[in-house]
Amino acid sequence: MLRINFTADDIARTRIAAGPDPLWELVLALQMLTPQRGDLLFGGWRREAGDALRRAGLGPWLRLLLALTPNVGYFPDFLNPIDAMRGLEHGLEAIRRTGKPALQRDMRHLARNRRLPARARDIAEGDPGTLTELTDSMRTCHDAVVAPYRHSIETAFERDRAAKANALASSGVEGLLRSLDPLATWSSGELRVPTHRDQELRLDGRGLVLIPSYFCVSGPLTMLDPTLPPVLIYPVARQPDTLPARAVPRPEALCALIGATRTAVLQVISTRPRTTDELAHRVGISPASASEHAAVLRRAGLVTSHRDGHRMQHQPTALGLALLTQTRQTPFSGSPPRRQRLAGPARTVPGSANPGGH
Repeated sequence: MLRINFTADDIARTRIAAGPDPLWELVLALQMLTPQRGDLLFGGWRREAGDALRRAGLGPWLRLLLALTPNVGYFPDFLNPIDAMRGLEHGLEAIRRTGKPALQRDMRHLARNRRLPARARDIAEGDPGTLTELTDSMRTCHDAVVAPYRHSIETAFERDRAAKANALASSGVEGLLRSLDPLATWSSGELRVPTHRDQELRLDGRGLVLIPSYFCVSGPLTMLDPTLPPVLIYPVARQPDTLPARAVPRPEALCALIGATRTAVLQVISTRPRTTDELAHRVGISPASASEHAAVLRRAGLVTSHRDGHRMQHQPTALGLALLTQTRQTPFSGSPPRRQRLAGPARTVPGSANPGGH
């Protein structure tokens, strides 16, 4: 059982992630390529994902990624840096910046119960070229097996987050933590996850980030290293309208007109108003870049923006929505063009389907 101990400071600092974490979704999606308990809804996705990965032609790099992400037992903390909550590129850069001691510790722990490909030694040594190839392969995998389903992922995420926000508004953080039942139970300053391997996590005033996850089916997960930022990843409910379904590709004509990134911005705000930080997270760009793109769209009459407290909210105008509607497009599902690399941290202990723990 996982026991998470809270102080008063931790309760004050507990929060819900603003959006899906792209690296957690990637790692858990890679695990989903192998059938596991609770994955009955993912049979069609698994066939499509397998075809997409074969077309990607990753070869030994895909075999390495699968070796790093077993769906039973431990998988390395460094694959899930906390900076990925700011966007995929931030997370990939954080992986490339992981220190050699952390890489050696994680890879040594992983190698205790399984044989790893030869390239795993280069990862443990922090070889820059190998880490770059690894993160390039992770980006390719994300584009193949996660990004096409982003509308389903975000719809399920937003529904779960709204329910948690209502619990928080009506009953405070205690209500928020109680809303995790039956996945976890809250009592006397301790959150307990019965399906998890034995582990005790003392927050010590750092608070806890709750991260709803679409591809998580085994039960709540956390990091093995207690010094890393505390997170709890847990499965979202998947309703009939959020089953894994590929989104329609982005409209090429609109991309040619206003650019792929600005098209992505319009798609992200098509479902509801978004703050600049939310835009940045969902499109995978910096907040400064998100603000700049929103300003260009605003001057073109496609977006309106208004200040809500300290945050700027953006939403499409009737003209902006009409452009999207004419292309019969669903909300943003892919990645914008490759950008310069940014920077980024984090990891897991699986639950009942991963009795060995992360």
